[in-house]
Amino acid sequence: MARPFFRPSPVTPVAAQYARTPVLAGIIPWRDARYCVVDLELSGLDVRSDEIISFAAVPIDAGRLILGQSLYGLCRPAQPVPEKSVLVHGIRTVDLVDAPTLDEAIQPLLAAMTGRVMVAHVAKVERSFLAPVLRRQGVRLHQPILDTYQLARLLALQRNAPAWSPTLDEVTTELKLPIHRRHHALGDALTTAQVFLALASHLEEFGPETVRSLAQARERARTSMY
Repeated sequence: MARPFFRPSPVTPVAAQYARTPVLAGIIPWRDARYCVVDLELSGLDVRSDEIISFAAVPIDAGRLILGQSLYGLCRPAQPVPEKSVLVHGIRTVDLVDAPTLDEAIQPLLAAMTGRVMVAHVAKVERSFLAPVLRRQGVRLHQPILDTYQLARLLALQRNAPAWSPTLDEVTTELKLPIHRRHHALGDALTTAQVFLALASHLEEFGPETVRSLAQARERARTSMY
C-alpha cells in the first residue's frame, strides 16, 4: 500500500536550527569532529511504502561516546506494522499507538544531529528514509554521512584481505567488540558507534584520516580493488 500523501510541515525551530548550524567536516582530523551515530528500525525496506517506527542516536565527541546524551524514540506509523517486520525488531502496531507521529517524533533526533556528522551502518538505508522526512520539515539532510559498512570494506582491503559485504554483527565480531541488543535502535546505534571508533582508529594506522577521507571510503575501496 502506498504511503499517504504528506503536505510539507511548517519549519519548526528545531529544524531551522539544524539547517543553519554548520557541520565541521572537510579536512579536519577525524578525532576533532563531532558525530551522531543513527540507527532506524523500520516497518520494511521500501522507502515508498514503509515507515520509520523507532530511532536512536549516540553522540561522539573527541573520539569518545557520550552515552549520557544517547536518544531513543518511537514513531506512530500511518499503516500497521507488517508481521514479518515484527518478527525482526519485536515492535508491534499496538506498541506504537501512543507514540507521536513521525514529524513530531523526529524533532529530538534533529536536535541530536544538529552540528554533527551523521554515521550509520549501510547508511543508504538511513539516508533514504530520513531525507524525505527532513524535506517535509523544510530542510535537507546534511552531508557528509559516514558509513561503517564502507569503512569496514576499506579496512579489509588496506589489510590485503578479501573484499566482503559485512553485516553489523560480522564487523563487530571481527573487531572483537560487544554486540549490544540486536534489532533495537539504541542497541544497534551503540554497536555502530563502537565499530566506527574502532574502524577509524585502525584505518589511521595506514595514515592520517580526516572526516573527508572517511567519507570517501567507498571510492577509496573501489580504487584499492584495481
